[in-house]
Order: sequence, then structure tokens, then C-alpha cells
Amino acid sequence: MSETTSLQEKEPVYSIPLKYRKMENLHIVFWLVKDISWCMIWKPLGIVMIFPTLIIALIIAYRTRQFMSELCHNLAIAVWITANSYWMISEFLHFDADIVTGNITYKHLAVIPFVTGVLILAYYYLWYKPRHPEEAETM
Repeated sequence: MSETTSLQEKEPVYSIPLKYRKMENLHIVFWLVKDISWCMIWKPLGIVMIFPTLIIALIIAYRTRQFMSELCHNLAIAVWITANSYWMISEFLHFDADIVTGNITYKHLAVIPFVTGVLILAYYYLWYKPRHPEEAETM
């Protein structure tokens, strides 16, 4: 037996069941249709596509909850989709440039979920991962 094989046997394996992988692939299709709709200003389709895109992102996060690495990254994706969807809606409904206060517009409020995603990943990389070095990472 080679050294590579013996090392691989010691490594934990993260395997995605086929039905989950198909859902993840469909998620990418929904996400692309949502963003193409935004780009092409197809308002009804873009708004409708928020729901399957976000729902599948949350299902994926839930299904990977036993792996902190996957959970944090998938939650960051879910809040990214949330931020992106809010930004799209603000442009579609023409309130993106309206002032909230000072120089802050409603479009700028999308930074809240974007920063939430960064904070989730910061928690994982700066706090959780250093305290759990023995835990398998799935990236």
C-alpha cells in the first residue's frame, strides 16, 4: 500500500448524496436566472426567482449543519443572496437612490446582510476554526 493511500484512509471523507448535489446544481440555475433577470430588468421573473434561490440556500445550510465549515459558508451564501435580492428589488422598484439618512440610500442598506456574511465567515476562521483544529474541514 502506498503512503498516499494510507494517508487517504486516515482522512475523513465528506460525501454529498446525489439528491443533495442535484439540488445544489438546480440552486445555481435559479441563482443565475435571478441575476440574469436583474441584468435584463425582467422584474417579475427576477422577484419570483428570489424564493427558490433563497429557500434552497437555506435548505443546503440546514443539511450541512453538522459541519461547521459548511454551515458557516452556506449561511454566508444565504445572506449574500438576501443582500443581492434586496438590492435588485430596490432597483426594480426605484427606491434604491432614495435617501434613508445623510448620504445613505436604501441601496446602501444591502451592506447589512453582506457584512453579516463576512461576520459569519470571520467567526468561523478567526474564532471557531482555531479552537477546533482537529475538526475536519470540508473546503
